[in-house]
Amino acid sequence: MTKILLLSDSHSYIDDRILDYAKQADEIWHCGDFGSFEIIEQLEKIKPLKGVWGNIDGAKIRSEFPEVNRFFCEKVEVLMIHIGGYPGKYTPLAQKEISVKAPKLFISGHSHILKAMYDQKNNLLHLNPGACGKQGWHKMRTMMRFVVDGEEIKDLEVIELGAKV
Repeated sequence: MTKILLLSDSHSYIDDRILDYAKQADEIWHCGDFGSFEIIEQLEKIKPLKGVWGNIDGAKIRSEFPEVNRFFCEKVEVLMIHIGGYPGKYTPLAQKEISVKAPKLFISGHSHILKAMYDQKNNLLHLNPGACGKQGWHKMRTMMRFVVDGEEIKDLEVIELGAKV
């Protein structure tokens, strides 16, 4: 059983609430737009970090993280892309990756819109944790946590971090 904290769009912002939730996880996954390398360093001090670079991330972050990250967590294949869209509205890159081999879990960020949707056509779960940072048009800062247990994805929680001030 692996407890995951799922973040996106921190845009160089992190606070003690995010770090407290990170300490409770086994792994931290970040869907891009870290904004600064300091965010990466803070998260990596707490737990193992997986992620992708986002459109605002510079050369240093892009050298550390891929644009497309495909990996297994226990028996669940995961595909992560910062700008990926969502079921019925995937970006060309996401559509290409999914059509080659659909994962069980597809994660994206970028939109700052929290979504959890099941894609019947591709038989996968799509998650977008929204934005945990303070930059952007979103009103509520959000992230998600869930458990991967063998082949199961379960105990999904939406975490509201408070209004973006």
